[in-house]
Amino acid sequence: MTDQDGLYILLISVHGLVRGHDLELGRDADTGGQIKYVLELARALAADPRVARVDLLTRQVFDAKVDDDYARPQEEIAPGAYIVRLPCGPRRYLRKEVLWPYLDSFADRALAHVRAVGRVPDLVHAHYADAGYVGIRLSSLLEVPFVFTGHSLGQVKRQRLLEQGIKPEVIEAQYKISQRIEAENQVLDHADLVIASTHQEVGQQYSLYDNYQPRRMVVIPPGIDLERFHPPGRGWKNPPIAGEIARFLRDMSRPMILALSRPDPRKNIAGLVRAFGENARLREMANLVVFAGTRDDITTMEKGPRRVLSELMLLIDRYDLHGITAYPKHHEPHDVPDIYRLAAKTKGVFVNPALTEPFGLTLLEATASGLPIVATSDGGPRDIIEYCKNGLLIDPLDIQGMGEALLTVLSDRRQWNRWSRAGLAGVRRHFSWQGHVNTYLREVGKVLRRTRRRKGVSVPIKSRLPTSDRILVCDIDNTLIGDREALAELLRLLEAYHGHVGFGVATGRRIESARKVLREWDVPTPDFFITAVGSEIYYGPKLVADSGWRRHIDYRWEPAAVHTALDGVPGLRLQPKEEQRPFKVSYYVDPERAPGLREIKRRLRKKDLHVNVIYSHQAFLDILPVRASKGAALRYFADKWGIPVEHILVAGDSGNDEDMLGGETLGVVVGNHSSELERLRGGERIHFAQGHYAWGILEGIAHYDFLGSFREEKEGED
Repeated sequence: MTDQDGLYILLISVHGLVRGHDLELGRDADTGGQIKYVLELARALAADPRVARVDLLTRQVFDAKVDDDYARPQEEIAPGAYIVRLPCGPRRYLRKEVLWPYLDSFADRALAHVRAVGRVPDLVHAHYADAGYVGIRLSSLLEVPFVFTGHSLGQVKRQRLLEQGIKPEVIEAQYKISQRIEAENQVLDHADLVIASTHQEVGQQYSLYDNYQPRRMVVIPPGIDLERFHPPGRGWKNPPIAGEIARFLRDMSRPMILALSRPDPRKNIAGLVRAFGENARLREMANLVVFAGTRDDITTMEKGPRRVLSELMLLIDRYDLHGITAYPKHHEPHDVPDIYRLAAKTKGVFVNPALTEPFGLTLLEATASGLPIVATSDGGPRDIIEYCKNGLLIDPLDIQGMGEALLTVLSDRRQWNRWSRAGLAGVRRHFSWQGHVNTYLREVGKVLRRTRRRKGVSVPIKSRLPTSDRILVCDIDNTLIGDREALAELLRLLEAYHGHVGFGVATGRRIESARKVLREWDVPTPDFFITAVGSEIYYGPKLVADSGWRRHIDYRWEPAAVHTALDGVPGLRLQPKEEQRPFKVSYYVDPERAPGLREIKRRLRKKDLHVNVIYSHQAFLDILPVRASKGAALRYFADKWGIPVEHILVAGDSGNDEDMLGGETLGVVVGNHSSELERLRGGERIHFAQGHYAWGILEGIAHYDFLGSFREEKEGED
């Protein structure tokens, strides 16, 4: 697959149970409308000829309590559209609030997937805050645009929970709300485009954030599958699910007040039952039918759903609604369109009484099935009723008003017919998936064009790392730079193999100094930097820091104790403050006065300090965490990106390059090397070049025939 085939779009939706068939919507708070939306978006995008491939990345789950489908590494859900399940933390199914510690690992797995595909995506589109956290890292590493859809926002949720009287500490403990809001703030800092479902979401919800930038936001309502959701035709017969409903009701012909949601307190099912139970005329003329997810035994459910369903049963008993209220235990995804049609056949109404509703896909499904709607005056319902003119908005906390609105819809047959027809016309005009995709690709196209203009090129520049078969890594001083003619020849060679050969530098310099000297020598920004003698890793022009590497090397690292242990040692003088880094303590060395390297190591070990001591150019001493070095950083990088170590050619000139020149890498020691590296001479995979500076690197490339396989591939393609 090449860039000319069409767009490659990476969708990310981490939590919930995601599969391409028999969706378990309503099973829990994490398996709701977002799951359905991202699946239908993936299919709709893949069906468009402008799109070559869509991958939906989600979490892989191995758990006896859920279906084996969720453990499959990959599932094709339509031609060109795939669910890709990646390991993320423990194998068992987890609620979204406890996934935060494992999201960096998920991002690393996503990188490996992109490399396996062999093409960098054109954009990364994350759904919800947890996926946004992953999307920031992935898009930055790949150097591609980042698109975000929130679905619901932490600031809004915290506000609603506080209004319900829930204590802040309880909210924090249960929902990790501060971490979620911080992730959303980071998302808004990074996103090239935010896709919202409603104007209210943009104007009232995102505006709660300090970095609110409406110019980067666009409203694109979700689509609806009009082939699945349509009114009952003439001669339409009751489907099997009607039998499940009939078990509860004395008279199935009465108008149906239908609610369909997961058993979540925010869905306000209890408020709906109260509105029905307290309105005598409604009880006389209608049936209330509530599908609140699926269940086998309420007592085995999680606390939240169990509380919602228990309250439902108690209210039915309190108002004596037996015979006029149905609450089936089970329904399948294929039953849902028939449930709406059953309600439409009885001239019923669909009601969404949620306390807050970012969009409400069920409202569109009901509308497309010919049902008028009554819904909370919030977010999606406002826009849907504005476009479709097919029902009434309510205050979900006004129990009496909710009952009166339902009665209004069911009491006037002519008005019911007008709302039904208007809804059908409106949903076709404003909420088709093809219309959604057209707007989506138009807005994404604007982002891609802006990105190209910023980079001053006719095609997007993406990271080479996911498509590179091998990597050249060079020390900077006295290796990469030193001879301008040789450097120019090396850069021309790299450009000729752009997309096949990745390029990185590994240096003792700090990142600011490394960038400055590379600019002075007209070296394009490398794909990655290993800096500060291997204690830091950065990617691409945006200098995205590898946080995983920082966590890895922060093992038994005590910089203050290092200072104390070496304070006053003859011949050692601390380098300037700007040369000290969070994971590096650096000294100048006077070899005439300083003790030997062995004695320095011995002094540190006696203080129980676990460090890596690096001496170079007979003038510099760097103390690093025990896990840190150029070689260790290089091998971490190779593992993260799925690049075999033997496919990496490393060039250096001094002692701080020693551990990255060893092992299975293809080592090149340039001709102007320091005497510290002489002990490596004769090594099986180390070439001592005659050429100095970049001439030595070019000599090493020829020695190993480092580019030979590419020449063969190109000949085969011709």
